Amino acid sequence: MDQRVKKKATIYDLSVLSGSSPSTVSAVLNGTWRKRRIKESTAQTILGLAELHQYTTNLQARGLRRSRSGLVGLMLPVHDNRYFSSMAQTFEGHVRSRGQCPVVVSASRDPEEERRTAETLISYSIDQLFIVGATDPDGVHEVCELAGLRHINIDLPGTKAHSVISDNYQGARMLTEAIIRRFGNDDPLRPDELFLFGGRNDHASRERIAAFHATKKALLGADPDDGVQSSGYSPDITLRAFEAFYQCRGKLPRALFINSSINMEGLLRFMAGRPAEMFSELVVGCYDYDPFGSFLPFPVIMVRQNVEAMITKAFELIDEPPTAPHTFLIAPELIQPRSALKGPLDTLKDIA
Repeated sequence: MDQRVKKKATIYDLSVLSGSSPSTVSAVLNGTWRKRRIKESTAQTILGLAELHQYTTNLQARGLRRSRSGLVGLMLPVHDNRYFSSMAQTFEGHVRSRGQCPVVVSASRDPEEERRTAETLISYSIDQLFIVGATDPDGVHEVCELAGLRHINIDLPGTKAHSVISDNYQGARMLTEAIIRRFGNDDPLRPDELFLFGGRNDHASRERIAAFHATKKALLGADPDDGVQSSGYSPDITLRAFEAFYQCRGKLPRALFINSSINMEGLLRFMAGRPAEMFSELVVGCYDYDPFGSFLPFPVIMVRQNVEAMITKAFELIDEPPTAPHTFLIAPELIQPRSALKGPLDTLKDIA
């Protein structure tokens, strides 16, 4: 007998399989398809697929959504990152101050897993969902909309619900300028000595890269075409990008714009086992804040995103009556080298 367990289908899965919109699938499953003048043949196809693929999740969710649970969800892309862990810690503090219970999960930057996770949270009758750094925020919106669940995007914007994000362009402009001005007039930086490593095709990376290009041109007079080395959000891919760069050119650039602390980890892996003299003149800018990175033996200028302001704004918006989707920008902060700032853990009670 086949012991494999099939995953139960979601509304999104049935939408793809049937070629119908998620709202059509929802209408068929909740029995309102005739009122919407959906063809009976379409309804029968969807119902057949639902039975075949063991669709049950939202049948449970619809019954549970009638009452409030006091649970508030936060969906992260990953946990293993100081920025996102700070987001979770700050979120939990806000939720508990309202007499509710936080539920924090991650979806591994996988669009399908994001939708499945949202449906699972809905099945537990969460009252609200805060969607952080989603790869497909509009896909998660579809799931939440069908369940009548209030939700909001943080960190990466969607087009169908409010979004609260860092002003990535302004932050990257400040960081690039700070890197360039670190060299002064006696030994100025040349355009071919400053490179950006990391990032992918998401809103945050696109904004940061655009600001990087514009600021280089404005302050250095030029911006070579190969100045950006995309390596996603992966330490290992970033390590390989640095190894390939070093093998090709025999040295690192004098200055680096690192797109996130995840990419910064890739740089540190590259440095491991190599003599410290290789990096004695290096200047690094990192679009993330970590106090440990701030005390490396070479200057590391950082951008700290204002997590507290983003979470506070998101809570304000999610409680307001629905309006047309809008993206709200929160200014980040430029942090000079050798700075150890307070964070969310400082708000916890001292239990020592």
